[in-house]
Amino acid sequence: MVVHLLFAPAGSTREPARVGFVVNKAVGNAVLRNRVHRRLRAVLAARVPELPAGSLTVVRALPSSASASYDELVADVDGALRRLLEPR
Repeated sequence: MVVHLLFAPAGSTREPARVGFVVNKAVGNAVLRNRVHRRLRAVLAARVPELPAGSLTVVRALPSSASASYDELVADVDGALRRLLEPR
């Protein structure tokens, strides 16, 4: 999966973080796409409070996400967010 994170400009309003998902037809049929979307939504719901206020996050599922277990999706999301949020 690919995760994009856009930070809010400094001094902007303190809106909550927002998350969006992209699960296209390359992932599989509608049943598989919906399953991947539901799993990703559940994973990110628990992590929204950890995201910077006002940030926008887009999670794009790759075709390999269809065969991934819930635990593998959790590990992928956590790794991606860790890399994006670590100080540089």
